[in-house]
Amino acid sequence: MPTHNPGLHHFHRRKRIYANHEPYPHPNKWKRLMDKLIYFVGFIVPLMTLPQVAKIWIDKNVQGISVIAWVTYTITSLFWVIYGVMHKEKPIIVSSILLFILDFFIVIGVIIYQ
Repeated sequence: MPTHNPGLHHFHRRKRIYANHEPYPHPNKWKRLMDKLIYFVGFIVPLMTLPQVAKIWIDKNVQGISVIAWVTYTITSLFWVIYGVMHKEKPIIVSSILLFILDFFIVIGVIIYQ
């Protein structure tokens, strides 16, 4: 299932900035590590969707795949793209565009091969 952790990171960063809670980057080394790892997670999530795309388009096997779930993932990815553009956050934009494209290909594949 796709998740959108880079967006949550951005939301919490904005909350800290506007509420004057914690500095960014954080002085605590563990929180700084998490702030950096979130970029890796934003890259891994679209990468982990590729096997599903391959299963559909190469094997033409859509058994057990819910078109409703993947349409929902596609729509939410689009909202994340818009959110990233509005807040000018490149990690959110890139990750969400990749997810949107992959989710869209899954939906089209499920519709074609169902």
